[in-house]
Amino acid sequence: MLIVYMTLTGQTRRFVEKLPFECYELSTAFPTKQMTADFVVVAPTYDFEMTGIIDDFIDYQDNRRYFKGVAGSGNRNFAELYVFTARDLAKKYDVPIIAEFEFNGTEKDVDKFIKGVESIGNTSFTQ
Repeated sequence: MLIVYMTLTGQTRRFVEKLPFECYELSTAFPTKQMTADFVVVAPTYDFEMTGIIDDFIDYQDNRRYFKGVAGSGNRNFAELYVFTARDLAKKYDVPIIAEFEFNGTEKDVDKFIKGVESIGNTSFTQ
């Protein structure tokens, strides 16, 4: 399973670097890439103006059909806005939220994320 993510502060990148999956970082310079395999998105919590690139990526060509789940990063101090970007993506594209974590996540968050990916894909990892 490919992990697609974006980061503005580097927190999300630090999280995905802990994962045993191939990762692809979205950038404003290259917001579109044709996918040919299943992927999960890791989305930071920011206004749509900042994270709209994720929607652009998912909506590009046939990418939507490979989008299988989403995880959200954020700050619990945001209260009800904590991981709202991931929640919005899950609702809009009808995919499950497989994990939520604060900042760059803990080892427990990494384990939960891996289990979430395993639950929707045919990939299995042991650590």
